[in-house]
Amino acid sequence: MAKERRAIILYPAYFDAERSREDGRRVTRRLAVNAPTVEEIARAADSLGLKPRIETERAHPSTPWKQEGRVLVKADYYKTSVVRRIAERVKEARAAKAKGPS
Repeated sequence: MAKERRAIILYPAYFDAERSREDGRRVTRRLAVNAPTVEEIARAADSLGLKPRIETERAHPSTPWKQEGRVLVKADYYKTSVVRRIAERVKEARAAKAKGPS
């Protein structure tokens, strides 16, 4: 019997350069961005084929007053590697956007 895959929950706080590790950031400062949005995270997850689902009325447990939302994805690998790969994609998308159309 196959094990049911639970959704991996991704909060914007995981990718936020403004936050410390203590406040919920999960990636290195090098991969973090300022004020990431659930839409950016969902686009990055979609580009990795993870079928993201956005939940807008949610908040990171360390900041329950900030309802930034969260993204749910299903993946066959560890959460840490999913978080790192999504952080890389968000960073790349920000860099491409900053560069502008070529």
